[in-house]
Amino acid sequence: MFRFENVGLRYGMGPEILRDISLHIPERSFQFLTGPSGAGKTTLLRLLFLALKPTRGLITVFGKDRALITRKELPHLRRRIGVVFQDFRLLDHMTTYENVALPLRIRGRDESSYRDDVIDLLKWVGLGERMHVLPPILSGGEKQRAAIARALIEQPEILLADEPTGNVDPPLARRLLRLFIELNRLGTAVVIATHDLQLMEQVDARRMILSEGRLDVHD
Repeated sequence: MFRFENVGLRYGMGPEILRDISLHIPERSFQFLTGPSGAGKTTLLRLLFLALKPTRGLITVFGKDRALITRKELPHLRRRIGVVFQDFRLLDHMTTYENVALPLRIRGRDESSYRDDVIDLLKWVGLGERMHVLPPILSGGEKQRAAIARALIEQPEILLADEPTGNVDPPLARRLLRLFIELNRLGTAVVIATHDLQLMEQVDARRMILSEGRLDVHD
């Protein structure tokens, strides 16, 4: 799905934030991206989400050279990538249901074609009884699950999650992890950026360790 070969990234004329990054992410795989705060985990996720271009090196995305992907092609490719951001990015004036359905509304889908799918997904993440609640009323864990549901509504081939358990207690963190494991079992590749060692110890998965801009991969 993704292949990085000697990728480097810098902003402007500053020092390289990422240096000589080489990695591959196969279909249906599960991996953790870890490392100290400020190591560049979020920046690497932004490269995977096609929100940034590398300064040097080769990135291949779904068989396409990143450098040759046109602006017109980006929305189609991004729909194949689900993203859960640290700050959730839910819209406070929309209900949980409306937030999750938003990507489909933006694409111009008629509600009758997706309503049942959104409801089923909300039930799957444990928010079936909270679908008509506005985000300010939701707990942190409920907001996190709503953000996960929104990332999954277009049935992405890969899910990128940036510190998805960073603001929840250990029992909820384990519940969220079970959601990611089940999602992976159903065929979606998963990349979780986290510094939570206890979380990583619960899954036999590849660890990509980022430190001082360099990546070390442990299968």
